[in-house]
Amino acid sequence: MDRFDCVSPLDFRYYVPNDRLRTLLDDYVTERARVRSEAMVEAAVTRVLARMGICSQEIADEVDHAAEVVTPEEVAEEEARIHHNIRALVNSMKTHVSDEAKPYLHFTLTSVDVIDTAAAWRLKGAALNGVLPALEELERVLIDLARREADTLQVGRTHGQHGVPITFGFAIAEYVSRLGGRIHAIRATAENLRGKISGAVGAYNASALMIDDPEEFERQVLAEVGLEPSPISTQIVEAEFVTDYMHALVSCFGVLANLADDMRNLQRTEIDEVAEEFEAQQVGSSTMPHKRNPWNFEHVKSMWKQFMPRMITVYSDQISEHQRDLSNSASQRFLPEIIVGLLDGATRLTKFMGRLVTDREKMRENLAMTEGMIGAEPAYILLAALGHPDAHEAVRKLTLQAQQTDTPLGEVLQASEELAEYRSQLTDRQREIILDPSQYTGIAAEKARSICDLWEGRLGLA
Repeated sequence: MDRFDCVSPLDFRYYVPNDRLRTLLDDYVTERARVRSEAMVEAAVTRVLARMGICSQEIADEVDHAAEVVTPEEVAEEEARIHHNIRALVNSMKTHVSDEAKPYLHFTLTSVDVIDTAAAWRLKGAALNGVLPALEELERVLIDLARREADTLQVGRTHGQHGVPITFGFAIAEYVSRLGGRIHAIRATAENLRGKISGAVGAYNASALMIDDPEEFERQVLAEVGLEPSPISTQIVEAEFVTDYMHALVSCFGVLANLADDMRNLQRTEIDEVAEEFEAQQVGSSTMPHKRNPWNFEHVKSMWKQFMPRMITVYSDQISEHQRDLSNSASQRFLPEIIVGLLDGATRLTKFMGRLVTDREKMRENLAMTEGMIGAEPAYILLAALGHPDAHEAVRKLTLQAQQTDTPLGEVLQASEELAEYRSQLTDRQREIILDPSQYTGIAAEKARSICDLWEGRLGLA
């Protein structure tokens, strides 16, 4: 298909512009991957049937070959004729085997044995071979940045207002930790995805006709494709395995969007603390030549806005009447798009966080903008520790005086007769912090480094 004939921009604009990752993902997220994985499940069944002596090894070998050579194109053509996707797959595979092998294709199975098992295999593979390597690459970039900027002074902001000082490395370390937690969650939920080989309503009706231990048969088939059985299934696998997996992905996307939004805000003209590196020929605006828009960070947030609401559909897919209805059939075909969207955000952030330009001098200027007002907290804490009965109110009034007289808060505190008794008890270090609150950073730098060490160790990134 020509790119200009596509409906979804994922197909030609956002699908991981990285040949290595795209090659890996193609095996799990494409329509071709769906057909291949479903044929793989059919072949796994006949291998176990042969192992149990129900069919010959030669028949199993024939079905293995059929699974390798059957094409999505011939399956699609057969589906257009009979209007059933799994029966179309089975019919197409039968054209590649002998008459002796044909009875053992799809033997004792229902369609969703194949569909749910193949889908779990694809989702698991996409996470382990595409999503997680990309997120770990981003995590390495964030760890490097947090360490580099561990001592870089920056004002901490709450509600968009100056709070107390931190370091830029500490701000980035928050995302090191949050992303690390999501990497753990994605890996755990991916490895816990389940399949089923339990028949039309999940009670092993068909397999129990032929096999003494149908649950062992199911375990062996699923082991062939690296999965475990759902503890119990109806016609479908318990929905929560996929729900938990998709929640881990979408909540990870939220972490990326939050990081991107913070970086976008720090690039505002009036803040101007970081910058997205621009290429020499890059254009920021069609009409304002001076513009340097943080568009890659905005893009990540925009993609999150597109895919985050789809989690509601995933939650809706937990509901299926009785042993099964088809209300999740179409909607679950869109799950790979969430994976592709997340990978686009991760690879984009890896590129631009790795080239982030930090203006340390501007960070210091912004910190000084409020003329020492950020020293109000240490002043109040120290006064309270020295026994002032209402230290918070005393300092609050002095901050108003400082604002009204356009005087640095430290000078106002020094001149206050009311506080003279307490001020005389301060140590030189305590006075220094009140007069120069840029030194009031707590353990921000140490915490940034320890968080980097923690997640580098937990994820094996060292």
